[in-house]
Amino acid sequence: MSEYRAAKKQIDVSPGESVRILRELQELSQSELSELTGIPQSTISAIENERVNLGVERAKVFARALKCHPAVLVFPGWDISKESAA
Repeated sequence: MSEYRAAKKQIDVSPGESVRILRELQELSQSELSELTGIPQSTISAIENERVNLGVERAKVFARALKCHPAVLVFPGWDISKESAA
């Protein structure tokens, strides 16, 4: 295991981009995600394009539909080894 190297972070991802990436990886359209979440398609578009903030409550709804933890959406680039919660 001495040849192991940790992956380097290549790009910064915003919360809206994380929603889009996870939605596309699951091959869902914005309309399909809207049906799963009850959030209007226009709002999903605005979130993905950073015109509307994601927010914690919406993140919880998206997380259930996209089968991920809400923190993946709210804090996509957070590195716990570099930052403290306090």
